[in-house]
Amino acid sequence: MGRFKNNKKGRVNVKPIAKNNQANVDHVTGDKIPKSFVFSRTKLPGSVKQLQMDLRKLMLPYTALSLKEKKRNTLRDFLNVSGPMGVTHFLMLKKTASALSLRVARTPQGPTLTFKIHQYSLASDIAQSQTRPRCPPDLFKNPPLIVLSGFGTQELHLKLATIMFQNIFPAIDINTVKLSTCQRLVLLNYNKDTKLIDFRHYSIRLQPVGVSRKLRNFVQTHKAPDLRNLQDVSDFITKAGYGSESEGDEEAATVTLSSDLGRVNKGSTKSAVKLQEIGPRMTMQLVRVEEGLCSGGIIFSEDGNVDGKNKQDGDEEDAASEEESEEGEEGSEEDMDEDAED
Repeated sequence: MGRFKNNKKGRVNVKPIAKNNQANVDHVTGDKIPKSFVFSRTKLPGSVKQLQMDLRKLMLPYTALSLKEKKRNTLRDFLNVSGPMGVTHFLMLKKTASALSLRVARTPQGPTLTFKIHQYSLASDIAQSQTRPRCPPDLFKNPPLIVLSGFGTQELHLKLATIMFQNIFPAIDINTVKLSTCQRLVLLNYNKDTKLIDFRHYSIRLQPVGVSRKLRNFVQTHKAPDLRNLQDVSDFITKAGYGSESEGDEEAATVTLSSDLGRVNKGSTKSAVKLQEIGPRMTMQLVRVEEGLCSGGIIFSEDGNVDGKNKQDGDEEDAASEEESEEGEEGSEEDMDEDAED
């Protein structure tokens, strides 16, 4: 994709992350809807690059899915572009010879939380492990729900982690939310013994209790079923053993719907709530909390070093890059502007 120059020096034209029909203000809190950039500060190997793409997809619809980083882009370039686009959070992956880490930062002034990723699985790995992977086309049209488990503690760094994750997705009002928009769930479970956080991403589906899979598929797809081995059409509904009954209704949480949801789930009837993992999956540990955006005082460090100011490796590169010519810096921001499209 070719580069282009601005008519006015130092001015950057940007394109919004959200589509025109998406609101930019949260109707629950009245604040701007949180938006994100997911990028890397270093060159990533193939599997970690795919993890970055999976995280971008998870953050949809309020993220730049096609954001392309240039080697010369500095953190200041991302920050300069994020303001006009309404970006509130950065998710930054970094791979070194010894570790893989994820930084989650609030723009423009921090704080920044650094997580060490101990294990991860890609969305494609999760799908290959399932007999019937589920990923409908409209699954990512709405942001996911967020559920935090085990974070109820008085420790400051866990409080900051709770606030960060609670505000990275739009808030919901349980009195006005439409059930059709609740299709995904992000779960973070903190284990106080191991200090590890299990990160999971699920799709949400509802199934009417006591209805066979064959009948559900018929109602949803309107395709004529195979009745060749049946004596009467009533056998399709009543014959025991034809098809498989709804899977594990007794094992799933059941709810009574207040309104119709799709063709199968009707209001005032019981439906089973089922979660199916869609990935990515991560096991990570909070190892550092900084006051600023990848800089500033250290609020928490797993190794106990919380004194003085912190300057991460990569920030020295930013400082050196900022001393480049004005034309070079302007070109970096223009490249990002052209590629930061949803």
